Amino acid sequence: MYLNDFSITSLITLILVGYFLQAIAYYKLFIKSDQPGWIGFIPVYNYYKHIQIVGRPKWWIFLLFVPVANFFVLLTIHLDLLKSFQKYTYIDQVLGVIFAPFYMIYVAFGKTTYIGKATEIPKVHKGPFKEWFEAIIFAVFAATIIRWAFMEAYVIPTPSMEHSLLVGDFLFVSKLEYGPRTPKTPLQLPLTHAKVWGTDLPSYFSGIELPQFRLPSLGRVERNDVVVFNYPPEFQNPEDLRTHYIKRCVGISGDIIEVKSGQVYINHTIANNPKFLQMRYFVETDQNVKDRIFRENNIWEYYPSFSLGNRKGYIINTTENYANQLRKLNFIKNVDPRLDNVDKIESRIFPNPKYYPWNGDHYGPILIPYKGMTIDINDSTLAMYGSTITNYEELEKVEITDDQLLIAGKPVMKYIFAKNYYFMMGDNRHNSLDSRYFGFVSEDFIVGEASFIWLSLDDKVDLLDKLRWRRFFQIIN
Repeated sequence: MYLNDFSITSLITLILVGYFLQAIAYYKLFIKSDQPGWIGFIPVYNYYKHIQIVGRPKWWIFLLFVPVANFFVLLTIHLDLLKSFQKYTYIDQVLGVIFAPFYMIYVAFGKTTYIGKATEIPKVHKGPFKEWFEAIIFAVFAATIIRWAFMEAYVIPTPSMEHSLLVGDFLFVSKLEYGPRTPKTPLQLPLTHAKVWGTDLPSYFSGIELPQFRLPSLGRVERNDVVVFNYPPEFQNPEDLRTHYIKRCVGISGDIIEVKSGQVYINHTIANNPKFLQMRYFVETDQNVKDRIFRENNIWEYYPSFSLGNRKGYIINTTENYANQLRKLNFIKNVDPRLDNVDKIESRIFPNPKYYPWNGDHYGPILIPYKGMTIDINDSTLAMYGSTITNYEELEKVEITDDQLLIAGKPVMKYIFAKNYYFMMGDNRHNSLDSRYFGFVSEDFIVGEASFIWLSLDDKVDLLDKLRWRRFFQIIN
């Protein structure tokens, strides 16, 4: 569900209901704190009065208009307000965060009294163990909420997106852009993924699984978005705990994708290539090229090659600009793109090399399924979409023969897709495990959109040069 799925009327209604609930709570809380209740209904001014009541600096009102900072300010003053009305246990704080504004109405109309500014209330004496324990529990809870609903940190482990993203880039991924997903496996060790840190032990209890929903979002997946998603074929883990992959969305639901001689086409039109698209090249030279030469030209993937007849040299993956830099060196004879021949068949290609004899450089055309798309069932359509229907449409008891689809034991002559799907590819086109090999990515596998790089470390250089300063806080395009 996306915000733009709502009609204007329903969206306005949703906003007004939330605002009305908050205003009702403010009305009563302000009266209890000897302030005019009507202030609770005045936008912005009610927050200004809120900040005064809890004892925070008045200039904090301006922080409410600063992205990211406003979230932490709102969380702080919200918890302060609970404390000012004698609701300062960790249970109160957890309930106040999860069930706001309903819990605030409960506090406002319950048997509570305003006891002063939260910043001036003496701390309840606690033993050091209890104080540290409660602080850790709350920190874990807050981090879990932020990680689930707002933003999560990731690190790039492989070169499949170079040069757009480099191995060692640490980045933040926005969950709000596509909408956070409710947990499918609720019983899980906090701040873990599928495994307990440093072990192969599962971090979740698989005995309880819930239906998964996506909360309203700011937008939806678009072409050229850099997307984090769960790796579809990892069937040993629940959908929301499969390994995270990051690729570029080259095709959305309903698009026709084709690759001709390494160039992507969308709906029979040449697609816009990423700025740092990497391809494979053969560098012809009869000299041994030092590692330093490749590093100076920002080339990290290079391998000696003696497989091209009598021509000696290196196979490299790089951008066109860096390939042009190599061509200028006097000991380099040629730098030629190396693409697979059109008649080469890759055995691991999606969907089925028997029916679709393609490879990574010559692929398609293939239509990306969309919700409501209807296909006739035959050997050709089952070869293309059969694995998608079986693995990702959440059907019970699906059987496929060469030209027949059985659902719950009954033959189906036409099939209507229940989900939207996307086609993902790495910017490092010849070193990327992507949709050309594992297939479509279902909408419920989408985690979030890569936003910006906050740290970048180069593990191929000395300690003093590890920090890639120029990449800090770089927006991801």
